[in-house]
Amino acid sequence: MQTINMTPKPSMLKYFLLSILFSFSFLLFFFSLKPITHQPPSNDLRIRPGYTSYDSYIQRQLNKTLNPKLRKIWITRDWDRKVRVFSSFFQDFKQKNLLFNHSKALSIGARVGQEVEALRRIGVADSVGIDLVPYPPLVIEGDFHHQPFDDDSFDFEFSNVFDHALYPDKFVAEIERTLKPGGICVLHVALSRRSDKYSANDLYSVKPLVGMFKKSEVIHVRKVDGFGLDTEVVFRKKVKHKEKSTVTQFY
Repeated sequence: MQTINMTPKPSMLKYFLLSILFSFSFLLFFFSLKPITHQPPSNDLRIRPGYTSYDSYIQRQLNKTLNPKLRKIWITRDWDRKVRVFSSFFQDFKQKNLLFNHSKALSIGARVGQEVEALRRIGVADSVGIDLVPYPPLVIEGDFHHQPFDDDSFDFEFSNVFDHALYPDKFVAEIERTLKPGGICVLHVALSRRSDKYSANDLYSVKPLVGMFKKSEVIHVRKVDGFGLDTEVVFRKKVKHKEKSTVTQFY
């Protein structure tokens, strides 16, 4: 009886192993191209797809920030109108004792600094903005996912670019890190309409915001007309109270 040799020939085994290796490499390459997903714990906040890396996300944001036509509009036609409206917003916070002349204030995603100018015009002199592209002397360079400031630096933080955060939880965590205990954070967001094509997330209710601000409490939520943004959410960072120690005296 003839014995059939079932052992694969070396050449066949070689091709078989190479095919497995190629398939594995293809799968790694495929998954590396999947969009970044860092989904917050709520269906009311959805990250937009399409970003293959953080660098690609930053580049898309820079495409807007460095757009010469937009920058010209921001510093000419839009300047007085936006400074006037922001001044009105901030003056209201002063009347409610949420903002003071001695407050140290930060505008997050300030672009050319209309918000910073508004803060300074109503007497909050120690104010600064951050954006990917600096605009001295009002705005310094900074990524709102990694603020370039120490812990507990500010009494008041304002932003109307929450929708541009690819990682909303990091955006909020950085606010709470750099905000002083008792400090105020004001966010203008869009709930009833979707934001522009440069937005990285879509927000459908304030619930995700409340959930992410783990060290803060909500002061108020109200409707506003904020240049396409319709809702204002205000938080106050909680103050940790030291527990009184009980001392037992022996006589």
